[in-house]
Amino acid sequence: MRIDVLTLFPGMFSGFLGESIVARGLARSLFQVCLWDIRNYCSDKHRTADDYPFGGGAGMLLKAEPIAKAIQAVCAQQTTTLAKTIYLSPGGVPLHHALAQELAQESRLLLLCGHYEGVDQRVIDRYVDLEISLGDYILSSGELGAMVLIEAIVRLIPGVLGSWESTESESFARQLLEYPQYTRPASYEGDHVPEVLLSGNHGAIATWRLQEALRRTLERRPNLLLKAKLSPEERKLLAKLLSGTS
Repeated sequence: MRIDVLTLFPGMFSGFLGESIVARGLARSLFQVCLWDIRNYCSDKHRTADDYPFGGGAGMLLKAEPIAKAIQAVCAQQTTTLAKTIYLSPGGVPLHHALAQELAQESRLLLLCGHYEGVDQRVIDRYVDLEISLGDYILSSGELGAMVLIEAIVRLIPGVLGSWESTESESFARQLLEYPQYTRPASYEGDHVPEVLLSGNHGAIATWRLQEALRRTLERRPNLLLKAKLSPEERKLLAKLLSGTS
């Protein structure tokens, strides 16, 4: 997979791309991230990428011309596969695990980071395939949103994580929040790891983890259970939790 990012602030990505899982995936050539500075495609000597919006109002708007030129430059490097173009916007569809899974199947993505009051609507109408939001709040720019989206996607590429099972068992993979987890020592300042996790009984451990995942989801995100595809065993455990018998 190749991900191209159009941004006013390419320097914001240096730490993100140089650390942890993302850095290891890049080093192993499991995916590529290419940064494009929108200001390089401005036509004036001051590299002005924004202007006042028609009709008045507070804030500045990113101009259509430099973004369009940057997108065209990215497209000129494409061969047979066109990139799916995504604009990080508070007005987009909410990012969720299923959407990240869908985007992880793409061979090329182009991410447009907005700033100020956003971008000229003509850019969105002409070039953008999908608008994505991180949630019902406002950030000053789309760079942080792009980083979140990149990590949510690339960690689903085989080989990026050390264990493929990690993505299968974590929160939202099955519309259930993840069960509590513990590591050494078994006792810390009077708090003890649940005995079942020390028992070596893998069946009992699996049942406990499932029960705790259901409990946590019921307590924190009950709306997820409406979409979860539960097995008969899971439905029985959920019924016990609802009745207060577990």
